[in-house]
Amino acid sequence: MNNTYYGKLIFELSRPGRVGYSLPANKFDEKYALALSEPLRRQSGTLLPEADELTVARHYTNMSNNNFGVDTGFYPLGSCTMKYNPKLNEELCQLPELNIHPQTPDYAAQGNLAIYHYTQQMLAEVAGMSECTLNPYAGAHGELTGLMVIRRYHEKRGDAARVKVLVPDSAHGTNPASAAVCGLQVVQVKSLEDGTVDVEDLKTKLGPDVAAMMMTNPNTLGIFERRIPEIAALVHECGGLMYYDGANLNPMLGVCRPGDMGFDVLHINLHKTFSTPHGGGGPGSGPVGVRAGLEDCLPNPRVVYDAESGDYSLLTDSEEALGSISAFLGNYGVIVRGLAYLLSLGKENIAMAGKLAVLNANYIKEQLKAYYKLPIEGLCKHEFVFDGLREEFGGDHHEDGHVSTLDVAKRLLDYGFHAPTIYFPLLFHEALMIEPTETESKDTLDEFIEVMKKIAVEARDEREMVLSAPHSTPVRRLDDVKAVKEPKFTYKAL
Repeated sequence: MNNTYYGKLIFELSRPGRVGYSLPANKFDEKYALALSEPLRRQSGTLLPEADELTVARHYTNMSNNNFGVDTGFYPLGSCTMKYNPKLNEELCQLPELNIHPQTPDYAAQGNLAIYHYTQQMLAEVAGMSECTLNPYAGAHGELTGLMVIRRYHEKRGDAARVKVLVPDSAHGTNPASAAVCGLQVVQVKSLEDGTVDVEDLKTKLGPDVAAMMMTNPNTLGIFERRIPEIAALVHECGGLMYYDGANLNPMLGVCRPGDMGFDVLHINLHKTFSTPHGGGGPGSGPVGVRAGLEDCLPNPRVVYDAESGDYSLLTDSEEALGSISAFLGNYGVIVRGLAYLLSLGKENIAMAGKLAVLNANYIKEQLKAYYKLPIEGLCKHEFVFDGLREEFGGDHHEDGHVSTLDVAKRLLDYGFHAPTIYFPLLFHEALMIEPTETESKDTLDEFIEVMKKIAVEARDEREMVLSAPHSTPVRRLDDVKAVKEPKFTYKAL
């Protein structure tokens, strides 16, 4: 690595008077120049780097090499990040023919509307729902939209007393957050020792004030909730609806459908299950599906198909609908990627994705459980959770100088692997959540397994090596708390 560029900020490479690009002189009369309003004008003395083109290109190229990406290594990360981004899908969503102005009239956008409509139909079939909207921008946005649909349903029935949402204690943090943002009260439901919902605890919290119960299946621990038909019957009996968090849909594909289990509303993460890169917070898409009878509550605009004329159009003025929850039709490029992935799998092969997700997760779990604590035995689905290292490898968190889950995650970076999700779910003190997904080869899984075993042995025999990791990354251990509390978004010269 060229030390001139490695690890330096572009401001540090700046030299007065250096120029990388020069715009041509304004050839139009000054009266045609765009006058910027005062708030938009650059303030005098604004610090900007001055560098030549080669310096800038080399700087950002070398900086990009410091990032870990799915194209450079294995992401065993749970619970909601897609690790498979086919390059073909990336090319398709960038086709000029698909990237039209969002206010193009319906008659000139029939192909785009057809893609939208076909995708929502396919997702509804996969989920066992009657209809979907693709408007929400992300999973959490889909959750909020789904809960708004549920609230709208109860309002239409004149049942304003239903203000509570039941959420298992193993749920993703977005579940209670979405309910709260929707103006609903969150009631936590306990889990049993096997990680599934405590139905007896649930029964004590049912009543005429329950709007819905939110569940993820398999749950955040990767365990299949076997009592969902019973839970759905209890919630429906008290007048509530069932909401399915689709973050963990991967192992269910083509095998079973949330709608068939008794769920009324769900969201799907296109950016996880259907091949869109989602690192760094986007792009995302969180389609919402509903059972029959709830279609009119979905937000505007909606793409509808007229079988008689063969035309697609936008329904924008439905009085029963929520109104708009996103600009135009959501994140269209993600929708194109999702459709491309669904078509590449087809009805014949979609179930293979779910089965391979389950196989890969169980393979890693069984290979590593002699080294890491497995709090819940038995078959997992697409992901599972360890509770840190076993005591014989230095994982007793009551002991001073023990090797923590954070230490294991940092040491993994030295071996070229991204760390799994750590310290979530909160049910276990040293939680380490591993999700290989369905797309990794056995060679990759075996390499990861051997590295995880090696780290466990190091933790026992060379503890300081693990405690002081990472050793080979551009930066060592950062003060994460300080970074959150005292963020610095601008460069200031010393």
